[in-house]
Amino acid sequence: MLHATLLPELIRLSALQRPQAVALSQGDTHWTYAALSDAVSSLAAGLLQLGVERADRVGIYLEKRFEAVVASFAATLAGAAFVPINPVLKAQQVAHILRDCNVRVLVTSPERLALLAPMLSACPDLRHMVLCAPSADGPEAPAAAHVSTTLWQDLLGCPAQPGHRVIDTDLAAILYTSGSTGQPKGVMLSHRNLVTGAASVASYLGNQPDDVLLAALPLSFDAGFSQLTTAFHVGARVVLLNYLLPRDVLKALDGEKVTGLTAVPPLYLQLISAEWPEGAGRSLRYWANTGGHMPQAALAQLRHKLPQAKPFLMYGLTEAFRSTYLPPHEVDRKPNSIGKAIPNAEVLVLRPDGTPCKPEEPGELVHRGPLVALGYWNDAGKTSERFKVLPIGTPGRPVGLQLPEVAVYSGDTVRLDAEGFLYFVGRRDEMIKTSGYRVSPTEVEDIVYATGLVNECVAFGVPHELLGQTIQIIATSADGTRATGLNLEFCQNDLINECRSRMPAYMVPASVTWVSGPLPRNANGKIDRAGLASDWLTRHTPTPF
Repeated sequence: MLHATLLPELIRLSALQRPQAVALSQGDTHWTYAALSDAVSSLAAGLLQLGVERADRVGIYLEKRFEAVVASFAATLAGAAFVPINPVLKAQQVAHILRDCNVRVLVTSPERLALLAPMLSACPDLRHMVLCAPSADGPEAPAAAHVSTTLWQDLLGCPAQPGHRVIDTDLAAILYTSGSTGQPKGVMLSHRNLVTGAASVASYLGNQPDDVLLAALPLSFDAGFSQLTTAFHVGARVVLLNYLLPRDVLKALDGEKVTGLTAVPPLYLQLISAEWPEGAGRSLRYWANTGGHMPQAALAQLRHKLPQAKPFLMYGLTEAFRSTYLPPHEVDRKPNSIGKAIPNAEVLVLRPDGTPCKPEEPGELVHRGPLVALGYWNDAGKTSERFKVLPIGTPGRPVGLQLPEVAVYSGDTVRLDAEGFLYFVGRRDEMIKTSGYRVSPTEVEDIVYATGLVNECVAFGVPHELLGQTIQIIATSADGTRATGLNLEFCQNDLINECRSRMPAYMVPASVTWVSGPLPRNANGKIDRAGLASDWLTRHTPTPF
């Protein structure tokens, strides 16, 4: 049996084995693997016709749609690298990405181009704009003086030609992090990263050709794009969904007979609170959590609603694609654990001096193996902070090895129990230091969720002259009665009293701010803890005279 080594081979090999199997669905439109493979080959030829060179960056600024998928794989077939841009980003953020990684070709829609056009003069490396449909206003005007405009359909008519030579360690994609603190960073992924990741995830999820995976996460998010690579690795079907409300996801689960769902905790919290139509989720074989800690109360509710589906609790970072998962049969025994390393990866817990931590000793999670990314685009400083050479004598690095091995140092504090299961403690830059204790915000949030009084919450530290920091909570109420605005605090309320009964004194929040509606998300759908904390501090810090 043939195995893919380059990203576009995931589609080509499935097309050879099962050409008439459905690869992509959106609404009433379905594409077979044969049709998808042909479209990828045609667009790759069109990109080469535009003069795309090896390792050029092809930006994709689209919602989830067939063209976004085709462009991602076609760029790599031509020998270039694709840059998926989250469709929720604003024009200024998009322009930063275009400039930062010198995008040469941008695939977008007329509607998105209209929003972006004023910024294009500040993107000197951009040469070609590919529009997925003609503009409703008539003939296409130049996007900018230095940028040509081409219609998608015209590129598909270019004669086939081989792409530039590429090997599996070459650059395939640049995924930009959300940038909640400062400008986003471009994480560089190789063909090997993406293909190895697909095989690893598909192996422990047990994906098969008859699976139907729902692509609910943005394709610019590593876990979102993973729905494509994992499905294409085994010849399964992917359903593209741009949802507005949780009920749209529930409707898709039922209507498309989805067998695999991967999402972030905020979406699962919304699904739990929504009204489930009859039959929603019955076809699910598994659901997987990524992008943050799943509160125990939410885990229990989801398992109750989906008793037949296996829960996979996963931990990952864009810089290493995916690191750990907790097998479903261990969820009852180790409900707070992020599991063990995924296949073909090793996860270490190291002290600052590089030596391994003992069981239960907190340390930094370090990931080694073929999923370690290529660093941050054009940023030597940030790359050297996160991607470091493993010391000789580290597990897996006997003294006889001469060439250095680079691993990704996550910045996350974890601990390892006696059985080798990992537990997330917190991000080093988010840990709360209060009364001499280091407190994980996720641990506080988990206890707050367990009270049943909140729908969503975040915890963060607030500077305090005597304690170092106190703990602040921002929450939405489970029953909606406390959604009274940002400036009203209930310091002595039911939630604080519940916390006092469940936490040691140093962990009890100093105050709670109740807000209405869902908490704001960053571009990847995660609750924007940093943004909420910054906004709270701005509102509550006295203005100096």
